Amino acid sequence: MANAKTPADLTINPRDRRFGRESKQDRLWLGGDVVGTAFYNALSVTFPKGEAFFIESVKAFRDGVNDKLAREIKAFTIQEVVHSREHVAFNRRVLDHGYDITRLEARIDQVLEIARARPAIVQLAATMALEHYTAIIAAELIRNPRHLAGADRESAELWRWHALEEIEHKGVAYDTFLHATRNMSRWKRWKIKSLTMLLISGTFWKHRIEGALDLMAQDGLTGWRAKAALAKYLLGSPGIVRRMIPAWSSYFLPGFHPWNHDDRALIRLAESEYAEALMPNVVAAA
Repeated sequence: MANAKTPADLTINPRDRRFGRESKQDRLWLGGDVVGTAFYNALSVTFPKGEAFFIESVKAFRDGVNDKLAREIKAFTIQEVVHSREHVAFNRRVLDHGYDITRLEARIDQVLEIARARPAIVQLAATMALEHYTAIIAAELIRNPRHLAGADRESAELWRWHALEEIEHKGVAYDTFLHATRNMSRWKRWKIKSLTMLLISGTFWKHRIEGALDLMAQDGLTGWRAKAALAKYLLGSPGIVRRMIPAWSSYFLPGFHPWNHDDRALIRLAESEYAEALMPNVVAAA
């Protein structure tokens, strides 16, 4: 783990929060926006099963890690379990509003079946790539309030809470990969990491776009108008994909590490509302 650059004083703090249990959300909870609501609903559908996969792939390589990383893996696991619980509840509200998500869930099952047939190190590399995606999406959500503008309070808080914890644990899968590949050459490690990211990126965006279009169609927006509206949303305004490109590209640079960009200021910006939800006795102290 000689190349690991996670800050020595970083603390990963699981926060036990529950969202939206007592309040009513509109079907188009993101300010009445069909496109934005569909995009985040489709993304949320991936989390319960996807984050279970992340936990499995990281824990498969926890033997022999140093004490600090062992504590971080434990805290990462707890954070992901709570994220899954809250997105199960969020997805239930999506169903309650009459959306059919069976096709989206079937795609997730298919992708995970393929992933679990791969060697364990490839599964970890896939998790590492997807954790980079979640971290850069998270940073953008906190940095730019436009993405959640108009959302009801509980839904916006859910996404911001999830985002700050994704930033907080963004180095865990990467550091686990460095441990697992410590006897590999830098070239082989880079090749596995980079090829996996390219494959993941194609699948990730193909399925998120298909999922969003599926949900948009259920609100009556179909055909070329739906595709144009989604492209404008992702690439134009608010343009989360366009804004993510530099951070995504940095993944392929020699010497990359998620914490090369120290964005703990975003955690501090978002976390004050969740201070009382900290879970003592499971904190990964530095």
